[in-house]
Amino acid sequence: MELSISSRLLNTSSAAAATALLKSKPRVHNRHTSIPLLPLKHPFSPLTLKQMSNNSQSTLSCSSLPQNNTPPAPSSPSTASGRIGEVKRVTKETNVWVKINLDGTGVANSSTSIPFLDHMLDQLASHGLFDVHVKATGDIHIDDHHTNEDVALALGTALLQSLGDRKGINRFGDFSAPLDEALIHVSLDLSGRPHLSYDLNIPTARVGTYDTQLVEHFFQSLVNTSGMTLHIRQLAGKNSHHIIEATFKAFARALRQATEYDPRRLGTIPSSKGVLSRS
Repeated sequence: MELSISSRLLNTSSAAAATALLKSKPRVHNRHTSIPLLPLKHPFSPLTLKQMSNNSQSTLSCSSLPQNNTPPAPSSPSTASGRIGEVKRVTKETNVWVKINLDGTGVANSSTSIPFLDHMLDQLASHGLFDVHVKATGDIHIDDHHTNEDVALALGTALLQSLGDRKGINRFGDFSAPLDEALIHVSLDLSGRPHLSYDLNIPTARVGTYDTQLVEHFFQSLVNTSGMTLHIRQLAGKNSHHIIEATFKAFARALRQATEYDPRRLGTIPSSKGVLSRS
């Protein structure tokens, strides 16, 4: 009898506690709480509200993101494989092969059987950052004249090939190169019109076995086939070797300037006539 009463009292107490707990716990409603909206300073039109409603139902994708409509900046003409000219010239007097890459790294590989000319071609490659490959044999048992001339003719033709339509290049080059007491100024224009103005005063007839008269003949031959206007001026100098080497160095740097791309030109031909060609 006592156990039965205690159970009833326990059950009654538990029920009362549960009831009190339920009363004290806030009820959670399964509906959104209403938040009063503030008046808009600029009310949307019905058309705008309809567009907002449609946009809220669309799925976000890359095409719905803001697009950049700015066109890409034009790039310079591709030089991935380099601007390369290659010429083989064979006559009864000489056999000459020349290859030049205007976008090279200064690789020099010349063998003309004329040591001093090889040395000068190395200057062209090194200071112009052109890859210059020359292989030549000729009647040097007579003298160096024919080989010197034909190497220059082939080099000028290879340069003409590598320049192509000359789109985007600087066209003009100007450089003064010192070598000890010698100072040489070279200015050139890749105009397509061959012209040489040459003013060097080389005091000796030879440098080693090389006839110093052949310097002018080399540049005249190169100008004739490449179609460039070239001015060479000696500003100072007494040593024949220094004068000639400074000339090739200045020519290399001026030619490098002229053949490099002008990024502002955007690939157009640097001429008001719209064309640069070998006349």
